[in-house]
Amino acid sequence: MSFLEKPAPGSLLLDDTVPLTAMIEASQSLQSHTEYIIRVQRGVSLDNSWQPVDKNMNPFLCPPLQVCGITLPLPPKKLIGNMDREFIAERQRGLQTYLDTITQHPLLCSSLPVKKFLDPNNYSANYTEIALQQVSMFFRSDPKWEVLEPLRDMGRGNTCFCVCFLSDKDLQSAIKLLTSLSIPYLCPLLFSSTSESSALLIRPFSEKGSLRDHICKVKPRESYLKKYCNPKKSQGLELPHIKLYGRQILEGLKLLHDAGIFFGHLHTSNVLVDDGVCRLMDVENGMLGVPSALRPAFTQFRKINTTESIDVFCFGHLLYEMTYGRPPDSVPIEQYPPAPSTAVVSVLQSILSTEACKSGMPTVSALMQTPLFSDVQLQRSEKLQIKVPGRLKEALKAAKESLEKRLQEEQRLLHQHRRLTRAQSHHCSEEEKKKRKILARKVSTGFFVPSSGSGASSPPTCPSSPTPPSTTGTSVRLSLQLSL
Repeated sequence: MSFLEKPAPGSLLLDDTVPLTAMIEASQSLQSHTEYIIRVQRGVSLDNSWQPVDKNMNPFLCPPLQVCGITLPLPPKKLIGNMDREFIAERQRGLQTYLDTITQHPLLCSSLPVKKFLDPNNYSANYTEIALQQVSMFFRSDPKWEVLEPLRDMGRGNTCFCVCFLSDKDLQSAIKLLTSLSIPYLCPLLFSSTSESSALLIRPFSEKGSLRDHICKVKPRESYLKKYCNPKKSQGLELPHIKLYGRQILEGLKLLHDAGIFFGHLHTSNVLVDDGVCRLMDVENGMLGVPSALRPAFTQFRKINTTESIDVFCFGHLLYEMTYGRPPDSVPIEQYPPAPSTAVVSVLQSILSTEACKSGMPTVSALMQTPLFSDVQLQRSEKLQIKVPGRLKEALKAAKESLEKRLQEEQRLLHQHRRLTRAQSHHCSEEEKKKRKILARKVSTGFFVPSSGSGASSPPTCPSSPTPPSTTGTSVRLSLQLSL
């Protein structure tokens, strides 16, 4: 079940996919404890930074982060002498390492406890209660459904910020179309309801779990952080499963692309495996405007500028995880560990290499014709098709073009920011070199001799350019156990 709430007019603009960083700037000693002054920044712009109201880190150092199974570098406490200046400075360095470890981890940094601590103004609401209230209001007019209990923390995050390019009427038509579909490679929707401010969708719960659950060998109902942060038994799939699952996923993507439906949310957690058949899940997220989990990655590459190329880029990540049992640390990738087949590496290189990211992604059809997938025998021989009404097809086309235009503009601004940053860095370096040459000449000629107490001057600070424009909207995702 997914719940989407559109923002009120004039609400705060926020791009939830831009990573947060935290820097402990100073500390202050109170009567019985020490508070640390933290500066939090979203993205690269210093203009987009703030200080959390609550400086007490004790709640943040406790569960629920401990369930992740990762040994976090938490500095030790001290009962006697804990107000000493040396100890406070040492603990501040340790806490900074702790914060860096969390904000640089791809799953921990996007978890709600971390966001609540670093950005309480935007994440302080009780999203579970809000979603439950909205669900209850929906079900008042449909007594066939009953909420049994929330399935807490089993999926990625509870909230994100989004922008929808479809009108309310077209969104209702699109969600209604998805609910009516019965196609092997798409997870069915049992119920859907949309209004001007929200959307409710219900799909069957899979006790066997997602493709990521299969790879990590974990139970679907366990906490998301516990399952995926440090899985003990995770390993890549065997070659026959890589070939079969990969081909089925490509078939699902081709169905969506041929129908003009944009997805953008392909990853192993959004693929259910049911009796050897892979089904794409959360297809509605693209229409609802929910940002892709891999958006920070593909925004870096200007050639990945269409919804189809985004799906192929996401497929490359998924194929890597199926092959090696874990997602790639970063992209592009030039060196690959041993794989079950050279055909797997060939496909990965066509998507995740530097050349691919700079020149553009292959098409879904081209991937299906590669030696890795071309000889896969599918159970169904008839041609599958999603029939989209003409008016809705035009609306989806316009929304797709708007989404791609927004992405391309953000990529252009990001490219400009990079060029400006490099130029400023080069300028700062040249200025520092000149200063050092002048200093060296003065010292050698005896005009200037630094005293023993003087330190080296720091290079001038180069200003940062603004970050790309942010998105609007709030998407709250809640998993429930329902009865019919």
